[in-house]
Amino acid sequence: MQELLLKMKQITKKFPGVLANDNIKLSVKPGEIHMLLGENGSGKSTLMNILAGLYKPDIGEMYIKGSKVNFKSPRDAINAGVGMVHQHFKLVDNFTVAENIILGSAGTKLKLNAAQAEQDIKLLASKYGLAVDPAAKIWQLSVGEKQRVEILKALYKGSDLLILDEPTAVLTPQETRELFQNLRQMAQDGRGIVVITHKLQEVMDIADRVTVLRAGKAVATLNRDEITEKDLAWLMVGRDVVFQQQKFASQFGVKVLELNEVQAMNDNSRPALQGVTMDVKEGEIFGIAGVAGNGQRELAEVITGMRTCSSGSIYLDNKKITNLSPQKIIRQGVSHVPEDRMGTGLIPKLGSVDNIMLKGYRNSYARGPFLDYKKASADTDKLVSDFNIKLYDPSAPVSLLSGGNLQKLLLAREMSLKPLLLVAVYPVRGLDVGATETVHRLLLEQRARGTAILLISEDLDEIFKLSDRVGVIFEGQINGIINTEHADLEEIGLLMMGAKQTGDMPQ
Repeated sequence: MQELLLKMKQITKKFPGVLANDNIKLSVKPGEIHMLLGENGSGKSTLMNILAGLYKPDIGEMYIKGSKVNFKSPRDAINAGVGMVHQHFKLVDNFTVAENIILGSAGTKLKLNAAQAEQDIKLLASKYGLAVDPAAKIWQLSVGEKQRVEILKALYKGSDLLILDEPTAVLTPQETRELFQNLRQMAQDGRGIVVITHKLQEVMDIADRVTVLRAGKAVATLNRDEITEKDLAWLMVGRDVVFQQQKFASQFGVKVLELNEVQAMNDNSRPALQGVTMDVKEGEIFGIAGVAGNGQRELAEVITGMRTCSSGSIYLDNKKITNLSPQKIIRQGVSHVPEDRMGTGLIPKLGSVDNIMLKGYRNSYARGPFLDYKKASADTDKLVSDFNIKLYDPSAPVSLLSGGNLQKLLLAREMSLKPLLLVAVYPVRGLDVGATETVHRLLLEQRARGTAILLISEDLDEIFKLSDRVGVIFEGQINGIINTEHADLEEIGLLMMGAKQTGDMPQ
């Protein structure tokens, strides 16, 4: 019988008020790609952080290649052959690729032999198809290249067991396909690969086995020939999930939002938007697709008044709103679901009632110098009911809510304003399949009411499901606009990487 690369037994981890992992067992074989699936808060990241030496289990045992291990730090895990590629990369921007890869490696001398290190890294990169220039600085690389550096860093340090946390979240379809080919090559060389994902299709595409977590427990481990999307979704959330929300044909009205040659700078005073021209119509969902960092955040902020437009013009319902204050733009009928729901969208330490009041306290809830908390509480209760938000105490800090309930609270507030335009940025990022289903339904209901929706997302599946048209953003420019009825995933991916739109792609 083949010896297991990893065996975790009865892993239990408690945090104050939370049982994150409850008696979990997990095994990984050499040469296996093992997917770890579960809702937000199901315990996936906690379990992998225990394996990577970041947390210590309260109860349980771990075995690497048959030997019991007790990791006291990430260094212990690395020495045992465990490498983890985090969703948010751990790289030093001003260092070269080679310097980042050898940083902290065992046996590294005070004086580095950069030439030898670069040569070793080139050979390793060539073997696994992880093309990257060892002499390049990290800040010069694309997101996909940075991910390759993280993988190379783990391989260079001798990892036999590689953990990847949501590795495709920032990749184009072509980069995702390439990553999967690379992972398969690594598995064929005898490594064990553990991939944390929320995308059921990825499990279908690449998994040898999948373990599903729910409420801190491992509810099932299935082989490839036992996997169906429907069964996986049911195991994750405990009920049937609607994968494709019904999107009725919409009669688009007048242009609600119009941008003409809009330019704006990023936080480092470098060009972020370079002549964006586009429009969104009444009753339309206009999707913005692109690899992260190509101007998506700046586009949302310049429309909502949070960033200065250096040139060009922005119109809402034929009224110029260029460089108006956020408060004035809100009054003109623009709602905003920002990517940072806890930093920009909601105030973590305030309760749900206070957060609902944030945009209406000058108007809806103002009673002279006082605020009408009675009306605000009644409105909050209605929104909590209408949007099915699991809320135990309206006065408790919203930081205690799950990601899905936070997003529903934010959507409830923004949609209750009955906006002309809703700007939704990564509305389901980090949400499980059940919460994603709810958010998609709410967006389509808003579309049916005639609201113009600008949807910014890194998930092409989401954009295809919801959008009527797709604008592909690349280096601060709209590189192509396509009607989703005629859209092709490959074409979209090429546009995301900078290819020019051909004349036969219908708009």
